[in-house]
Amino acid sequence: MSWIETIDYDTAKGKLKSLYKRVKGPDNNVDNVLKIHSLRPHTLEGHMVLYKAVLHHSGNTLPKWYLEALGCYVSHLNNCEYCLEHHFSGFQRLLNDNPKSKQFLEAIKNDTLDSFFDAKFTRGVSYAKKLTLDVQDIIEEDVLLLKESGFNEGEILEINQVVSYFNYVNRSVIGLGASTKGDIIGLSPNQNDDPDNWGHS
Repeated sequence: MSWIETIDYDTAKGKLKSLYKRVKGPDNNVDNVLKIHSLRPHTLEGHMVLYKAVLHHSGNTLPKWYLEALGCYVSHLNNCEYCLEHHFSGFQRLLNDNPKSKQFLEAIKNDTLDSFFDAKFTRGVSYAKKLTLDVQDIIEEDVLLLKESGFNEGEILEINQVVSYFNYVNRSVIGLGASTKGDIIGLSPNQNDDPDNWGHS
C-alpha cells in the first residue's frame, strides 16, 4: 500500500484512532492517501482540514465538478494515477454524464481541454498547468487573465488553492509509493455544509 509503515483502522489507537473514525468510509475503510500519515497523526489532521476546505466546503462558489476537474488535470500532469483514479470517479459522479466524463478524460490525456471547456474555464486550466509545471514563470499577468476571463478574485483563490493542494497530495502519494490496493475508489467527504464532517461516502 505504501513504502513506509502504515497503521490499519483496527490497530490504531489514541489520536490516530479518533481521526480514523472521522475519515473512515464503509466497513471502516481508510484510503491509503490518508493512511500514509498514520505515523504522524497531526499531519493527517492538517491534510484533512486543507482538503475539506479547498474541495468540499460550502464557502466555495465555483462548481464542485470544475474543482474536481482541475484536480484530475493536475494529477495527470504530475503522473499521479492514484489521485487521477480517485478524483475522476468523483468528477464522474458529480457530472452524472458518462459519455461526457469519458470525453473529459480523453481531453486530459490528449491535453485538449480547450475543446472541452468554454473560454473562461479553459483559462483556469491554463493557469493550473503553468502553476504545476512552470511555477517559476507565474506573473501577475496570469491572474489578470483569469479576471479578464470572468473569474472574480475569490474564485481565483479557489483555483489557486485546489491546484496547490493537488500538487501537495500528488507528491505525498508518489513520494511514499501509495497505491489504490484496498481503497474504495471515489469516496469523498460530501457534507459541504459541515467543515468538521470528514466522513467518506
